Amino acid sequence: MVWVLFVIFLAACFAAGTTGAMFPPGEWYRTLNKPTWTPPDWLFPVAWTTLYLCMATAGARAALAEDNALAMALWSLQIALNTLWTPVFFGLRNIRAGMAVLAALWLAVAASCVALWDVDWIAGLLFLPYLAWVTVAGALNAAVWRLNPDAARGSGAATA
Repeated sequence: MVWVLFVIFLAACFAAGTTGAMFPPGEWYRTLNKPTWTPPDWLFPVAWTTLYLCMATAGARAALAEDNALAMALWSLQIALNTLWTPVFFGLRNIRAGMAVLAALWLAVAASCVALWDVDWIAGLLFLPYLAWVTVAGALNAAVWRLNPDAARGSGAATA
């Protein structure tokens, strides 16, 4: 693998991850009703760091493969949707719209997994933990929506 490709894909991943710092969960999220199986707060940065390393490796590997256009397009789509979820859910405080973004993200990650597998099976394999995490995130988003019907519509952008 060419290391410069890995660094570029990793930069894209961590750029997406910066939305977490720009739109932190804050008090609004802490006050929402959440299911008992909600992962602990410390797990999120650990999981995302691991996932971003896998995603960057997968992208770099696939970038070197022949006939990679669909895999690269889907990789780009999923990172764009990944970037969008945090501002929608935490920034706009819109649980319902967050669910819509997560549903699109899940489809993009699943399609990416298949397309990556077609060009480099290791790249596809590296996306499987991401698909699992987005599945859990989708279930969590749906549960928060169900448990907080009044908050699901969003209360406008968060104020500093």
